[in-house]
Amino acid sequence: MKSFGDLVKQAQKVQKLVDERFEGSAGGGVVTAVVDGKQMIKSVTIKPEALKDADPSLLEDLIVAAVGEAQRTSEAHMTESLGKVTGGFGFKMPF
Repeated sequence: MKSFGDLVKQAQKVQKLVDERFEGSAGGGVVTAVVDGKQMIKSVTIKPEALKDADPSLLEDLIVAAVGEAQRTSEAHMTESLGKVTGGFGFKMPF
């Protein structure tokens, strides 16, 4: 059984993972999204050239693609990292 101190250290590692930022982009980088370890959107950046064509549906698609990529990257990293923190125990974060 782990000591209370070990459990606190593990909780701190998990919190650091949750606070990490993950980036995704679309359209050759004209739209960039950043999410945290919970896959919550922290920012979306749109370069001016993405607005030249004035096509709202294209811009919407680029935003969705960038956010999706960032979320997938975050999820993959969290799954791998949590497996290391929990010693391979099949633990999934409740978020």
